[in-house]
Amino acid sequence: MMTEHWVFGYGSLMWRPGFEFTERHPARLYGLHRALCIYSHVHRGTPERPGLVLGLDSGGACRGVAFKVAPERWDDTVAYLREREQITMVYREIVHPVHLLDAAPRQVPALTYVVDHAHPQYAGKLSLEEQLRFARQGHGLGGPCGDYIANTVAHLEEMGIRDHTLETLHRRLAAG
Repeated sequence: MMTEHWVFGYGSLMWRPGFEFTERHPARLYGLHRALCIYSHVHRGTPERPGLVLGLDSGGACRGVAFKVAPERWDDTVAYLREREQITMVYREIVHPVHLLDAAPRQVPALTYVVDHAHPQYAGKLSLEEQLRFARQGHGLGGPCGDYIANTVAHLEEMGIRDHTLETLHRRLAAG
């Protein structure tokens, strides 16, 4: 059981967490990396015309944001995240250590959502051209997949994080 309650965001949770938090810190998670590896059937696409969304996939490291949640808000936060992130159960909900990267660096356990390789929406490692095709066609309840990629790139840039694949996709989408 966690003594402190943390959530790690690596995609839209970074800029739109949707829950109350008491602290927000830049953070790094080791052993997993950010990737457009999930066919989106709801938020950024449909089953007939899937888009792509981010997942944490095996290997590497990922910079993102760690949010500390007050104990009295934890149950509501987890319920909200499950409703938001687990619509199709494509993620495994795990607690994973993350390293806070600011004034008082330390490691904390954080709730995070890791792609389930056995789920049919797991896209795996797609070529840039395949990612571009799905990003162009994807439009779901959350809007166009291209907007999701643009927001992610903008917020990563604000944090000083470079993701060359997402940046290339963003440029190619913007060019038409």
